[in-house]
Amino acid sequence: MLNGFNIIMMDLEQRTKSAETRIFKAVFPNTTNHYDTLFGGTAMHLMDEVAFITATRFTRKTMVTVSSDRIDFNRAIPAGTIIELVGKIQHVGNTSLKVLVEIYVEEMYSFEREKAITGTFTFVAIGKDKKPVKVID
Repeated sequence: MLNGFNIIMMDLEQRTKSAETRIFKAVFPNTTNHYDTLFGGTAMHLMDEVAFITATRFTRKTMVTVSSDRIDFNRAIPAGTIIELVGKIQHVGNTSLKVLVEIYVEEMYSFEREKAITGTFTFVAIGKDKKPVKVID
């Protein structure tokens, strides 16, 4: 049984690693507020999208967002920068999982890079009847 457990754990580790999602975006003025920084709601929208993709890549099942547990805005993201959104599986439960999403901001014309926003999103796997199903069969 120990060998079977190790195979399952290695499979889980590999699935977790393979599900990591990275998306890059340029921050243009049409996505910024009157302070010339990225709208918080736009950042949350992008984070939920990356979290959804990450959860779906991990499970290959229908996933729905049930909560955004905490989002910390640690640095404003100005127009004219590049952002990278990184989604990683943080916790796997029976029918739900948590995805950590981090947004990094980069200056376009330098190599400066800094973490700006961090958030956690919870998803539930659902079947055709819209009821929760196991994340991993």
